[in-house]
Amino acid sequence: MTVPSETVVRQAAALLLAYPDAGFFERLPLIRQAVAELKGRTGAPQLERFCDHAQSVPPLELGAHYVDTFDLKRRRTLHLTFYTDGDTRRRGHALSDIKQVYASRGWAPAAGELPDHLAVMLEFAARGDAELGVGLLNRFQPALELLSAALREHGTRYADVVDAVRASLPPASRADLALARQLAASGPPAEDVGLGGYPTPGSPASGDRTMLGMPTLGARR
Repeated sequence: MTVPSETVVRQAAALLLAYPDAGFFERLPLIRQAVAELKGRTGAPQLERFCDHAQSVPPLELGAHYVDTFDLKRRRTLHLTFYTDGDTRRRGHALSDIKQVYASRGWAPAAGELPDHLAVMLEFAARGDAELGVGLLNRFQPALELLSAALREHGTRYADVVDAVRASLPPASRADLALARQLAASGPPAEDVGLGGYPTPGSPASGDRTMLGMPTLGARR
């Protein structure tokens, strides 16, 4: 069965957004090969650039860069509900809603991982349910716009991975772009209570990001 190129892009991006441990570097040649087979289709050039970069950087250096990029600055977090809901009660509801989407298809994140982590959403879109998964990613396009801009400002190659994800989706609407500009100007909502036990981005309990599921690059239902 031929796997749609968008599915390969999302699965590859999910794996590339994992913490670069030993398993990451073991999978990297397989990811690079799958991306190369896309022959420059939408999202592939960005992923190729990142794979080339990851292969050229010492593992410890890439690991330290990952932590600096995603774990120390909440404005570059991979937890997408933070951009739109901040540390508020509303974020707890949003996380619950995402979990219900996953549960409707018998899907669950790995233990300790939050449902709004971008890699989890991408994994679900690639290997769980494409229609529902893309719907979730579309819902959080303002967050993806903000994350992409923050990563480019930070000067990291991880921006290429997020931009490949954005390229695999329909273009952001004017409303999404307007919301992204509004959130960029005002920052996420703040309340700091009522998250129902969910940790905030960057906290030790917010997930180990080592990856969830089998390292396949094909869709699985």
